[in-house]
Amino acid sequence: MALRSAVINVMANAAIKAARGLLRDFGEVEQLQVSTKGPANFVSAAASRAEQVLVGELRRVRPDFGVLSEQGGTSAGRDKSRRWLVDPLDGTTNYLHGIPHFCLSIGLERDGEVVAGTVYDPLRDELFWAERGAGAYLNERRLRVSARDRLEDAVVATGIPHFGRPGHADSLARLAAIMPRVAGVRRLGSAALDLAYVAAGRCDGFWETDLEAWDIAAGIVIVREAGGYVTDLDSGDLMLARGHVLAANDSLHGPLGDVLRAAATPRDGPP
Repeated sequence: MALRSAVINVMANAAIKAARGLLRDFGEVEQLQVSTKGPANFVSAAASRAEQVLVGELRRVRPDFGVLSEQGGTSAGRDKSRRWLVDPLDGTTNYLHGIPHFCLSIGLERDGEVVAGTVYDPLRDELFWAERGAGAYLNERRLRVSARDRLEDAVVATGIPHFGRPGHADSLARLAAIMPRVAGVRRLGSAALDLAYVAAGRCDGFWETDLEAWDIAAGIVIVREAGGYVTDLDSGDLMLARGHVLAANDSLHGPLGDVLRAAATPRDGPP
């Protein structure tokens, strides 16, 4: 049986508690799909409530830690070395449309490095978690990235910028370069779960650009503790600062990165 540390228990308990409201509200969202008004405002309020619960629980147990959250922004703590990175609803568009694929994500940063993370899918009751040096787990089962070593056998996940966001042309150029080289591409709609799926071997790789730190913080440590490689698209370690991420096992990370960099359009510049 996997032994969770105190900090993982804090994160897991906060995510599970906040998820109760999201699950209740998700049932309402499915009913609102037939409404002419639509569920957008309702979903925004649901995410706000979930964040309040998440942040409230984390602060109750670790009051000195800072917080960076999607809706609340940055809140400094007395402990300047530690900070929570919180996404109360990753996969908002899925949630908005009643698509059952979303999660809550919490990362813990210490001195600028992510050292622990949880990604919780409440519909499947799947808690992906990891702490640096202690391995990665799905509930109580140890995780390892896939062992596939050929692009033509790989299924990879990605994200495409949604309406109102820049970068469509660049994303499509990379997608066009990758698609003929792999067994399949999935666009599932939650970067945090995409990274968790790489850690679990469900996907062999994942890349996306223009993400926020709270989208990927937890997933980075989970993939690494599952034996995978996570970098930015230049093979550097500036994922949180630049918002670009590439994750895969050790055999596929290099080839995927080569294809993605070669597909960059001249106006991209460094990712």
